[in-house]
Amino acid sequence: MASELEFRHISKYFPGVKALDDICFKAYGGEVLAFLGENGAGKSTLLKVLNGDYQPTSGDYILDGVERHFQSPHEAIQEGISIIYQERQILLELSVAENIYLGRMPANRFGVIDTRKANRMAEEIIRDFELPIKATDKVKDLSIAYQQMVEIMKAYSRENLKVVCFDEPTASLSDSEIESLFSIIRKLKEQGKIIIYVSHRMKEIREIADKVAIFKDGRYIDTVDAQQCPEQDMIKMMVGRDLGDIFKNLKRNDHIGDVLLEVKNVSSDYVKENSFVLHKGEVLGFSGLVGAGRTELMRAVMGADRMRTGEVYLEGRKIVNRSPKEAMDNGIVLVPEDRKLQGILANLSVAGNINIALLDQHANKMGIVSRSAEEKEAEESIREFNIKTPSPDKKIVELSGGNQQKCIVARGLATNPKVLILDEPTKGIDVGAKSEFYQMICDFAKQGLGVILISSELPEVMGLSDRILVMNALKIAGEVSREDATEEKLLSLGMMGE
Repeated sequence: MASELEFRHISKYFPGVKALDDICFKAYGGEVLAFLGENGAGKSTLLKVLNGDYQPTSGDYILDGVERHFQSPHEAIQEGISIIYQERQILLELSVAENIYLGRMPANRFGVIDTRKANRMAEEIIRDFELPIKATDKVKDLSIAYQQMVEIMKAYSRENLKVVCFDEPTASLSDSEIESLFSIIRKLKEQGKIIIYVSHRMKEIREIADKVAIFKDGRYIDTVDAQQCPEQDMIKMMVGRDLGDIFKNLKRNDHIGDVLLEVKNVSSDYVKENSFVLHKGEVLGFSGLVGAGRTELMRAVMGADRMRTGEVYLEGRKIVNRSPKEAMDNGIVLVPEDRKLQGILANLSVAGNINIALLDQHANKMGIVSRSAEEKEAEESIREFNIKTPSPDKKIVELSGGNQQKCIVARGLATNPKVLILDEPTKGIDVGAKSEFYQMICDFAKQGLGVILISSELPEVMGLSDRILVMNALKIAGEVSREDATEEKLLSLGMMGE
């Protein structure tokens, strides 16, 4: 018999914020229900209430006719609820099998952990997922995409699974990996599981979801048919306005200046020799398939990876970046792709994250940091970047993904850089917040910054960039102007020789 989950008058308040407001709807087994809404609309908060991370201020939820109140995620897991969050919850030093069966490793009759059995069981799941990894592989040695798949396999392995929720699961996955995930979701659907799928990618929702529950400002708006409801109608329900063509509405920089950054024959252990230039006030796009070397090239420029060959010039002056800190001091800032591991400092507040790069500036001769200077910087950044937080002192992990990203960008801009490198800046961000980010990027260019935009979304890189460089097999394969850019051209350059 298929399960049924009902949210009944769920509300959740934080100081100064009404995160959820009287949420009422049902989810059914054998269906994929997508959650759609802007960042901060309440999607992830509702999932955290469901699995016991948060306790609701009021209301309850009913699973298979029984009222539930989980005090912890462990209790929820025991009752068959698994939630795979956008930010990974894995232990990098353990193997794939150890992560999958963490806390429930099989044991022999003497109570000793049976690692061989765990590996065999994990190998069966890996075969179901059709992944080129081994049960004995250390998770730290896997790509970000495969680490995410390990998180999904952990939930898949639970025999009592009734409800499985995916929070932006494909943000780091390639097309083939996404298809493997969808194949698993379809199996779970056939088994009558309740599947909740949180995504901002309309194409994915059309492909995998049966119904779409739409949220706005902490409220449930409606549930619509994923195939029948027009995309623009869904967007209008979630943002409260018709966005139209967001790229046509952007206010761009029309005055691109002289060469600002010149990269000559730069290579590392992870990327071949590459050369390019970036102009003042220009948005330079980097396109290419997963693994093409876009991030690796920027890491070499920034000093995160050691350069084997090449030189970097900023405003005609040769600079040497032996670390990202040195690159920042030289006027180059990188907003990294992996927000959790490389971007935010999870234990710090919003203010702490924004100010971490300015400690030297805010400290006196005795090394004592000025609290008032930090508060002023944080308040100005919150206002300028429209960061939705009740207070600068709120922990950054309690903000939505889009607002976390704004904090990271604000931190970088606070150092007054000349070059801003944005690596997948809108990954996991909803369509309404994306339009805000897009105009922000154009404003940076209008202020004279040189902006390097790495994006896997072809409409995004075409809609924002003045020029586009396409990478293939760790090397720049070609250049395309904004006027000449088409998806076919970019894909052709990115797939040459494959």
